[in-house]
Amino acid sequence: MAETTPDERKRRLGVLFGGSGLIGGTILNYFKQRRPGLADILAPNSKKVSLRNCNDIRAYLMTVKPDFVINSAITNIDSDSQLAFEVNYNGAVNIGRAASALKIPYIFFSSAATLPPGKNLTEEDQLPLTARLSNYAKSKLMAEKTLKYMHEHEGLDYSCLRLSVVYGNHDHKIQGFHRLLFSIADEAMPVLFTKKGTLHSYSNSRKIPYLIHHMLDNRDEFSGRTFNFVDRDPVDLGKLILSIKSHLQLKSPRAIYVPYPIARTGKNSVRVLLRLLTKIGLKASLPPELMFLGAFYRTQTLSSERLEASSFVDPLPDETVHSRLPEMLSYYLTRWSHQNLITTFDEKLHFDISIEKDFEENPQALLDSIHLDATAPFAAIAPGQEGFPGASHKD
Repeated sequence: MAETTPDERKRRLGVLFGGSGLIGGTILNYFKQRRPGLADILAPNSKKVSLRNCNDIRAYLMTVKPDFVINSAITNIDSDSQLAFEVNYNGAVNIGRAASALKIPYIFFSSAATLPPGKNLTEEDQLPLTARLSNYAKSKLMAEKTLKYMHEHEGLDYSCLRLSVVYGNHDHKIQGFHRLLFSIADEAMPVLFTKKGTLHSYSNSRKIPYLIHHMLDNRDEFSGRTFNFVDRDPVDLGKLILSIKSHLQLKSPRAIYVPYPIARTGKNSVRVLLRLLTKIGLKASLPPELMFLGAFYRTQTLSSERLEASSFVDPLPDETVHSRLPEMLSYYLTRWSHQNLITTFDEKLHFDISIEKDFEENPQALLDSIHLDATAPFAAIAPGQEGFPGASHKD
């Protein structure tokens, strides 16, 4: 029997719930592409393990017996009360119960939706738990409280990462910050639906896996604690919107700040119109982010002091939402244009115009031309040719 190497002996097995989202996808990419020998990550989808089903969670984790578990799964932010409770709260708690039984670390992702407005909010700050909260905020707040209780009374080894406005690539659902990008790129935002000086904290998804890696290696320091995971400097929402507009060289949105009462009235009017349309068979809905319209007019910034005082060292200290704008705009505009989601933006992709025209107007001619010279095997990797595995190479 072959002996295992030291690296193989150290490799851990982890389970990630929510692997299809922006955060989960970034974590998977880190462990599989950037740090391939560090840990094996299993990311069961909802068909294999439903977070609404306690038996699914228990059976899967007890069978796999991972060394750690991460939960970045959430429902849509406009989900009804039952779905939000079952996935965001009950699912999170049942994962914690299994992690406690297995005596393994549990990394849980929460949200700034659990916090009140204000500046420099700390990890101890929370909204009061009331019926008036949105289903999303309520379920996340309840999960934070229960996991803390389980740590104190059941010995659960957990860490909570509280995120604010998350940005990064590979968000396929067009939500949160990327809904803002989409609205501006599609010229669907004529004016600024915020007020001057409104500040928010932003969370860089690219940095999250580095912190998780560090937290797993330093459990004594991070166990049982909540950390705000945000960039150090808050972002002025109005200035960010105008910066995106400048990058895209668009005429709108105009630098006109719409007062909140007018914006709220407009949102309610559109909601009434959409309800009327459903009566004649047309189904449409407001973007779910508009349920947080009030937050566009209220400052909410989170303190990053606790994490900065820890042993974690920021791997990308100079990276901000502003510095990543060109990269993100290139990625998302290309993606949305190919999906025919952007209707007004004049994209400038490096794509042969003649090919594009043939593809749209004369695909058969394009296909015939491709068949002439672009379907033969690559000569460089054909057997016996230079570059083919096993081929002889001359000095």
